[in-house]
Amino acid sequence: MIPKFDVLTKEEVQKVNDHTMEILAEVGVEFTYDPAIKVFQEAGFKTEGHRVYFKREDVENLVKKAPAEFKLHARNPQKTNTCNHTELNLTPSYGPPYIYDLKGNTRYSSMEDYDNIVKLTQMSENINHTGGNVCEPVDIPEEIRHMKMLMSHIKYSDKPFMGSAYGVTGAADSVKMCELIFGGSAVLKKNPALITLINSITPLKYDDRMLGALMTYAEAGQAVLVSALVMSGSTGPVGMAATLALQNAEILAGICLAQLVNPGTPCIMGSTSGPVDMRGMSLSIGSAETALYTAATAQMARYYGVPSRGGGGLNDAKIVDAQCGYEAMLTLMAAATSGITYVLHAAGIMQYYTAFSYEKFIIDDEIAGLVRKFIKGYNFSEEMFLMDDIKQVGPGGHFLYQASTFAHCRDELRDVYVSDRGNWQDWDTKGRHTVAEVACEKWQQLLKDYEAPAIDEALEKELNAFIEKRTKELM
Repeated sequence: MIPKFDVLTKEEVQKVNDHTMEILAEVGVEFTYDPAIKVFQEAGFKTEGHRVYFKREDVENLVKKAPAEFKLHARNPQKTNTCNHTELNLTPSYGPPYIYDLKGNTRYSSMEDYDNIVKLTQMSENINHTGGNVCEPVDIPEEIRHMKMLMSHIKYSDKPFMGSAYGVTGAADSVKMCELIFGGSAVLKKNPALITLINSITPLKYDDRMLGALMTYAEAGQAVLVSALVMSGSTGPVGMAATLALQNAEILAGICLAQLVNPGTPCIMGSTSGPVDMRGMSLSIGSAETALYTAATAQMARYYGVPSRGGGGLNDAKIVDAQCGYEAMLTLMAAATSGITYVLHAAGIMQYYTAFSYEKFIIDDEIAGLVRKFIKGYNFSEEMFLMDDIKQVGPGGHFLYQASTFAHCRDELRDVYVSDRGNWQDWDTKGRHTVAEVACEKWQQLLKDYEAPAIDEALEKELNAFIEKRTKELM
């Protein structure tokens, strides 16, 4: 695997850390959830109302308690993910309320779309985590939506999945459902299966819903993905260094709370920050600035000794076109080469987190395959120098009929998924299809060919009974 790419010098990393500590000590972070304030007060932190102030030594000591590596266990043990500073884990979209079709039309997403995205992720060779909240199924009542979404991941895939961040209720229900799957609370605490997205509110604030979820997951020993979305020039300062320090302060504050609740809670540092386009005041995520924030976050996470999260496949496009392609490649490549271990939005996301595209999912899957091949690097074993073949073929020959060509062509030379490498005449004869049109045919065929992974009938019945019981209670 190729070495990770650093965008900051050691001196710059230290500058970010020093300014982060200054923000935490002198400005503080607001936590609107009273149980969180109680935890800080009992640990001796200075508080003023809902604002908490952090001493450098307290931050450093608490962050050290978070593991540098942990696993996210799957229903199928062979598909368990490892989160550290080298492994790349890719998830699909997260949170988009809209679906964009091939012609650029838009509609609200549904539970059918949710199930489809999970199924496509299950069939992908490159997307190895089904994520969570892959779209927002507005046809399901909000009170029970989190359970229906979780059941989709459990039923239609045997890869790892995320838990709900809908406050204490969503978190507790997610944990309970996973306890049924993995054999109880003690087993689940020892072998985490869930991770959830905890977002700060920039600048320097956490709300009740996020804090309730964070504390619930931490108590259960499940992983928390603590992320900040600083919009440079709007919710955050226009300076990129200032943005980096601000988001760093927000993330570290959340990690500190998780460690106070349960020392050793698996935590990931996450960035979704990007610049505001000053002409229209809209967030831009398919940008060089976003790629730089992602890469710097990976580096800061290595400095603190915790895994990192950044976006991949990000773009500001409205249709599946060249813009969405080159922006997605930029942001996913930045994440992969800088050492991000957990990538949200690796496939299907459109227009700064607002929409999902089936065609974009397929194209992103192709991009993910290219990126995985790139970061894998070379096989430098003596066998793969193939010296016997080179000596046998000699000058002027070819290697088409060598046994090694047939034996290693698939693992050494990646085949394409939707890209067209044929000649112009073949492309013309087949109908001059664009990559988006090919992707459209691909996702529809994949769903026709989909086969659900096996699930124990008794377990499925128990999960459905739990959902039915909780539905009556919540509705």
